[in-house]
Amino acid sequence: MKNVSRFNVFLLMFVILCTSVAGGFCQQVPDTTSLSKITNPAYAGGEGPRIFIDGSHNNFHTADNRYLPFATFLRADGFRVKGLKRTINRDVLKECEVLVISNALHASNLGNWQLPTPSAFSSDEIKAIRAWVEQGGSLMLIADHMPFPGAAAELAAAFGVQFNNGFAYEMENGQRQNRPIIFRRADGSLGEHAITRGRNSDERIDSVATFTGQAFQVSADSGALLVFREGSVSQMPEIAWQFDADTKSVDVSGWLQGYVAETGRGRVAIFGEAAMFTSQHAGPQGRPMGMTMPLASQNPQFLLNVMHWLAGLL
Repeated sequence: MKNVSRFNVFLLMFVILCTSVAGGFCQQVPDTTSLSKITNPAYAGGEGPRIFIDGSHNNFHTADNRYLPFATFLRADGFRVKGLKRTINRDVLKECEVLVISNALHASNLGNWQLPTPSAFSSDEIKAIRAWVEQGGSLMLIADHMPFPGAAAELAAAFGVQFNNGFAYEMENGQRQNRPIIFRRADGSLGEHAITRGRNSDERIDSVATFTGQAFQVSADSGALLVFREGSVSQMPEIAWQFDADTKSVDVSGWLQGYVAETGRGRVAIFGEAAMFTSQHAGPQGRPMGMTMPLASQNPQFLLNVMHWLAGLL
């Protein structure tokens, strides 16, 4: 409980620091030194499936910055990981097996985290991605709290997912809880799936930690990985991090923050939070945040399991 208490204090300070649009960036520095070593890589070095991490849509997380730990960790598992700086089309997608898109933004929202939040993707790009997945490609789409869900909403909708352009929180005694959300197998908030079972008992996942993010709904009745518990809410400010008595709020009990599905011959994994898959130092004191925190001890294996499923190993 001490770890939870300390992080509550830090996260509250972090939220206060992020009450301006520019503050949403809050000195998030990638940390590649703390990740667990992979003793049994899934693939021989540099011979695994090709992963492109999108960097062509004003992404907050890219392969050479805030998702560098993500890329480094997957390279250690044998994946071939590259940053993508080109417009997404059919020819580009032929060059990879897995496309990762994290926190894309429309150009109008750069340094301007407020409504409106137009789509970061053109209709042609969305059609190309959908067709590629149906033909056997794998997509991992991540859109954190507002404004990122707005920017990726049209792309998510192409796969039957309805993003909520807000901030998802658990509630306690009528108060918003500024703390990590722990999804647990024991209470059913962590779904039963090949991803949470892993390839063997060592890869079994019993809990996953996330750090704010959004909640979303799906039209399917299966594939839920991360499910919000009773009493969770989404608050939808007009400017990121700026909440008041008039801020719109909706109950998101039973909504999702993680979901997977097979589409045609391909697969999609969609998540409403990004820090869960990386490691970083945040805030003026450089506090650790992300998947190397004690509260998130199974997040690294969860990431591997997600990628193994997308690559067809699970």
